[in-house]
Amino acid sequence: MKITELLKQDTILLDVKSTTKIDVIHELVDVLEKGKYVNDSKAFTKAIFDREEQSTTGIGEGVAIPHAKTSAVITPTIVFGRSVQGVDYESLDGQPAHLFFMIAATDGANSLHLDALSRLSTILMNEEARQALRNASTNEEVIKVIDSYEEAKAKEENETISSSATSNKGKILAVTACPTGIAHTYMAADSLKNKAKDLGIDFKVETNGSGGAKNILTQEEIESATAIIVAADTKVEMERFAGKHVIQVPVSDGIKKPAELLERAMKQDAPVYQGSQSGHFESSSEGENKAGLGIYKHLMSGVSNMLPFVVGGGILIALSFMFGIQAFDPEHETYNQFADILMTIGGGNAFTLIVPVLAGFIAMSIADRPGFAPGMVGGLMAANGNAGFLGGIIAGFLAGYIVVGLKYLLNRLPQTLEGIKPVLLYPLLGIFATGLIMYYLVGPLSDVNLGIQDWLSGLGTGNLVLLGLILGGMMAVDMGGPINKAAYTFGIAMIEGGNIGPHAAIMAGGMVPPLGIALATTLFRSKFTDSERKAGITNYIMGASFITEGAIPFAAADPLRVIPSAIAGSAVAGALSMVFGIGLPAPHGGLFVFPIVEGNPFLYLLAIAIGTVVSALLIGFLKKPVLK
Repeated sequence: MKITELLKQDTILLDVKSTTKIDVIHELVDVLEKGKYVNDSKAFTKAIFDREEQSTTGIGEGVAIPHAKTSAVITPTIVFGRSVQGVDYESLDGQPAHLFFMIAATDGANSLHLDALSRLSTILMNEEARQALRNASTNEEVIKVIDSYEEAKAKEENETISSSATSNKGKILAVTACPTGIAHTYMAADSLKNKAKDLGIDFKVETNGSGGAKNILTQEEIESATAIIVAADTKVEMERFAGKHVIQVPVSDGIKKPAELLERAMKQDAPVYQGSQSGHFESSSEGENKAGLGIYKHLMSGVSNMLPFVVGGGILIALSFMFGIQAFDPEHETYNQFADILMTIGGGNAFTLIVPVLAGFIAMSIADRPGFAPGMVGGLMAANGNAGFLGGIIAGFLAGYIVVGLKYLLNRLPQTLEGIKPVLLYPLLGIFATGLIMYYLVGPLSDVNLGIQDWLSGLGTGNLVLLGLILGGMMAVDMGGPINKAAYTFGIAMIEGGNIGPHAAIMAGGMVPPLGIALATTLFRSKFTDSERKAGITNYIMGASFITEGAIPFAAADPLRVIPSAIAGSAVAGALSMVFGIGLPAPHGGLFVFPIVEGNPFLYLLAIAIGTVVSALLIGFLKKPVLK
């Protein structure tokens, strides 16, 4: 299939009007919607922004390739847009983007579609092609340019993605992969391949795209390779590289730093890959692997896997309270059997798993699958011993690094015993060592945990207001990022310990950013584009549902004005929640759990409303009017 079968006359915009990244995306999506190429433009737009959160699709050299593969797409399509003045697209090289190719792929896109999309990505690596597209004066000329460069590219498709150069320098291998497997995968492959040809390096690259792995590296090639470059933002089969020098970097480095990576590979400037039980690697940053010391990454792995238990279990608990605060207790006069069932599922089971799951996935992030069982056991001991979240976090890191140590110690065992390590030695020794240490740690950790709870319970009014101010503000700093999650996790820990005041301030702070932005788009319409005003309506719903992430696109487009405004409003809401003496036993739910707040729900609503108004007014006063 040709690229121009996906890029049509009605999907070409030679004069993009938008001046921001968000507006460009919405303008291109509008083209898809008008042409009836998507059945749900909102779902498709969300998929595009979800991809942008993983890494920017502004590849540099004045080009951006926003793309998504989703069931919201009816027909695989490419939209081309061109901006004469350029748009700040958070590109890899920091330069404005002038050429935009929005790729809309269906969930069931066949190999013909995917091959065409991958060819487009690699064509855009050609400076002459980019210049020809900048100079095109008609839609027909754009199509002719794409056709002419695709002909040359099509001739290479039946050949291996490998340079023909051979040398006595040794052979370098590479694997490229990105989350959607549409654009960055092939651009990184071409960038590395072309630079290898310039440097006279014998080279081969495997691409792990949406259509599956192509040009797969053979075991013979791996054994004879000087080094391997893995430029990936998603899982890659790694066990085959055990014993080789492996450079592990994000896929964007393959696009922008090919010379540096190839030179490092030739010098074998990389650690020898030791192998792992999972056999996979998920790249996130230079030199970081599963057994690395990425403390934040490991903690967030635990938190993100814990949250479904928190949200699901917490809302079930909240629903049980709607029958009466004591309706789940068979001994109480308000007893309701359905409330008892809800509490049993949510509180007796889902919430019981929170700390073990937190610990288990922290340990798994550190030591792969062998760390999971010791982490779960250590976390359960922490939960049963009243050591709480603090104990769970310590148990997770303890189990993870114990298993890493075991892997090192058992590495010298005969090869014939390799098969019993994951099924016998790692779980037996890992659970025993973790459990033994936690047996003696649980008591002191429980004392620390109870001491923190007692200290919070004994804070005076002034200190409580300060705590609410800080926790509320933290929820708006990165709106779903590590600071937001740190505050949220703290609130969950306090609920577990029986102190429900802090989490009320946290939920108030988390609801304000999307609500403040929504109100600002209503009150200060001239400060926002038409697409932003439409997105503002959605933020009313997201804010009411305690989904802080709804504010992210606005914050990303204008961070210096939006983020401080959101922090101010969230901090005010958190402080007022404490002033009004509000407590919240449910960890999630937004307006839907207001009936069960401890204290006056109308005062809680007032706290959030005041914070929302503060944010909206600040955003309205600070933002500049949109140029017509």
